[in-house]
Amino acid sequence: MAKMNMRDALREALHEEMARDETIFVMGEDVIAHGGPYAITRGIAEKFPGRIRQTPISEAGIVGTAVGAALCGMRPVAEIMYVDFITCAMDEVVNQMAKVRYMFGGQTDVPVVLRLPSGTARLIAAQHSQCLESWFMHIPGLQVVVPSTPYDAKGLMKTALRGKDPVIFIEY
Repeated sequence: MAKMNMRDALREALHEEMARDETIFVMGEDVIAHGGPYAITRGIAEKFPGRIRQTPISEAGIVGTAVGAALCGMRPVAEIMYVDFITCAMDEVVNQMAKVRYMFGGQTDVPVVLRLPSGTARLIAAQHSQCLESWFMHIPGLQVVVPSTPYDAKGLMKTALRGKDPVIFIEY
């Protein structure tokens, strides 16, 4: 893998997997116009028209839609602008996404990847800077990923996109 930063590694993984699997699509706030808050989805609208969806500011709506799409055979990648805002969708994460496979006796998969930028960054407020991975690690049914290098980020994103389980993908 060429030397790259975390953003480029995640962008490359998304592009490669979307080229490989037509059921993968991206959704979230500002994912088309700005490529999301950190430009990770930049270029997807041009390369994969119709497979990226701009959403309103409704984290519960984003996660609920992603779970529904996964139950219908799609592989959604849902971006929540900052990890802090996932608290607005905890019912969908904890009581739906994490449990649906068990509620249906293992007869269905929920291949949702929730991308959650986390940690501190320049010019963002305290409600954009929390580290909530320990919460998710205690929820049965979720896989939690926190890559520390671009190499890990690319490989773990590709693995998450090929899996059957819901993945909380926390990006620093």
